[in-house]
Amino acid sequence: MTTLLYDGSFDGLFTAIFEVFEYKYKDVEIVSRERFHQENIFAEIHEVITQNNKSERVLNKLEQNIGRSGVHQLLKVFLSEDPEQEQLILSAVKQSIQHPTENILQNYADNHILNISKICKSVDRERHRMTAFVRFEKMQDDVFFAKIDPDFNVIPLILKHFRDRYQDQKWMIYDLKRNYGILYDLENCDFFYPDEKLNLHQYQQKFHNEETQYQTLWQRYFTKTNIVERKNLKLHIQHVPRRYWKYLTEKH
Repeated sequence: MTTLLYDGSFDGLFTAIFEVFEYKYKDVEIVSRERFHQENIFAEIHEVITQNNKSERVLNKLEQNIGRSGVHQLLKVFLSEDPEQEQLILSAVKQSIQHPTENILQNYADNHILNISKICKSVDRERHRMTAFVRFEKMQDDVFFAKIDPDFNVIPLILKHFRDRYQDQKWMIYDLKRNYGILYDLENCDFFYPDEKLNLHQYQQKFHNEETQYQTLWQRYFTKTNIVERKNLKLHIQHVPRRYWKYLTEKH
């Protein structure tokens, strides 16, 4: 068994996949350095140095064989942070090379392809929920700020939605779990990576006065319109899952 250790990045993973073919490894696993725990003391370790040219060669070949939509599916698998993501993506790449004229991502008889399909559906659901449930709060500097902690790393998948929808105001969306986010300043929309995790207490102290007043009024409205006799908690949870309530002003 040869273990390829990479830096955890998308380009790093596809560099590792390139080197699987370059060095003709057969019995192989790809693991990020962050998650690596050596259990087999006899395993050969191969350190992968991320090289964009190698990554691009694999991605270009993939695009020829499975199209941009197929590559996008593999990106979703990567963003899922599934423990088997590297092996699933490697398997898909190998199959796409072995069968370049077939749509291998529709071969659900293969367990790896079936798992890829299931993961993509789960990531898509999470992306949709984030676009529906994100709530912005106005800060003292007039930037609208939203905090999320999705099950999957969907920030890259929701950037376009919010960039297209909110073009007339400055905003930020921050992933609490992964400590990064996206920032729109009326001109550019890009990722940002703070040095420290968000301090929720300090964050609440930076609310704009209008935001504090708005939240109070909205909570009063929700309380008065929430008729206990007509409450259908099961239906409510179905449409607004409990783990997303933290983002909804009316639930605080």
